[in-house]
Amino acid sequence: MTATLDGQAAEVRTERGVLSGGYRGTSLGIILVVTLLAFEAMAVGTVMPVVAAGLDGLGLYAWGFSATLITSLLSTVLAGGWVDRSGPARPLVAGLGVFVAGLAIAGAASSMWVFVAGRAVQGLGTGAAMVAMYVVIARVYPEDMRSRVFAALSAAWVLPSLIGPAVGGVIAEHIGWRWVFLGLIPLVVPPALLLVPALRGIPPSDRPDAPADRGRHLAAVAVAAGAGMLLYGLEGHGWAAVPLVLAGLAGVGLGLPRLLPAGTVRFRRGLPSVVLTRGLLSGAFFGTDVFIPLALTSLHGFSATEAGVVLTVAALGWSAASQFQGRSKRSREFFALLGAVCVTAGVVAVTLALRLSGWAAAPAWLLGGAGMGFAVGSLSVLLLGLSPEDEQGVNSSALQIGDTLGSSLVVGAAGALVAASGTAHLGSGLTVAGALFTAIAALGVVSALRLKAPR
Repeated sequence: MTATLDGQAAEVRTERGVLSGGYRGTSLGIILVVTLLAFEAMAVGTVMPVVAAGLDGLGLYAWGFSATLITSLLSTVLAGGWVDRSGPARPLVAGLGVFVAGLAIAGAASSMWVFVAGRAVQGLGTGAAMVAMYVVIARVYPEDMRSRVFAALSAAWVLPSLIGPAVGGVIAEHIGWRWVFLGLIPLVVPPALLLVPALRGIPPSDRPDAPADRGRHLAAVAVAAGAGMLLYGLEGHGWAAVPLVLAGLAGVGLGLPRLLPAGTVRFRRGLPSVVLTRGLLSGAFFGTDVFIPLALTSLHGFSATEAGVVLTVAALGWSAASQFQGRSKRSREFFALLGAVCVTAGVVAVTLALRLSGWAAAPAWLLGGAGMGFAVGSLSVLLLGLSPEDEQGVNSSALQIGDTLGSSLVVGAAGALVAASGTAHLGSGLTVAGALFTAIAALGVVSALRLKAPR
């Protein structure tokens, strides 16, 4: 009888949805915030060729993406300690406010340098807001509901992935690229207001006077500054760039070990390889994804809207593969390795397709998107399973840092190759960049073979 009652109680608990009862406003607020961040991230990839042409800034094309990723890395680490000390309310509000300021700066930019500065400000806001929202989920929802909340956050990326590139292209063509950024500003207000009751109900931190982890903060500053100097030096400034490149390598080399699990750069089995695999696959995938619109519009005469369709196809592959792996009984290691292989094959296929026919890139990049769908969720599950409870936050932060740093460095290095090739040899530059992305994805396959922790 007791077992029956316990089973009925468990069934009642599992019937609670994220939009039920007192959770509706909080859930809607979180989902809408993530949807807006996702839409901006997806749309900007489509409109960047238009922005670079309008502001005469092809040489800074990659910095439109790398600046956001680098500052997001910095704010992710800094906001983590702030949230632990003061609770998530102030960091979340501040993060959204800074994100809005970045939208305004980018949308009103009169030069490519100002636009890049706006994108950097957006990254600061995004990093802080995302860290704070994860803590809101932990504080507001009981443990048996959190998996549904994270599933809803994944679903919040689906609609922006489907329509973001196309809508961004239409806005850029018929209204102006600036409204891709300025038009989002008023849309941030409603979800922020929906989150106010939940933020007020979260009790203050029980460790407001806890000292900040200054070593970790300094490491984050060193990595962010080092990545910035490294990317700037790679753009090609003669011999004067050599000290910048060396200083950048030193900053990343000194700071990164403090932010990642020990043995990550040495392909150590288990948790370090989980983090490394995510970073390598993110770098290869998003590096390729960033330059597909440029190749389609410059080499094949695509409009911004048509180029966005190719990115949408990849997003569909990501979503379908993610749903499939989530329902499968196969091991997470299997899907992580399958995803790494698919990403590698997709990068090779799309690099070849872009030399032949623009529309051939769509089915090729569908394979790459499916690879990320198989791998990303599986690697997240593996990370939590390999992490002691008191280290899940730090290790989750390391996973996000690996994603961000891998993407920013790869995009920046490829941008330097493309900029060095010039418009006259753009096709060759993009092919060389594709070879770089392929090599990085292949390393991701090697790392994916080492995901099981040693006994």
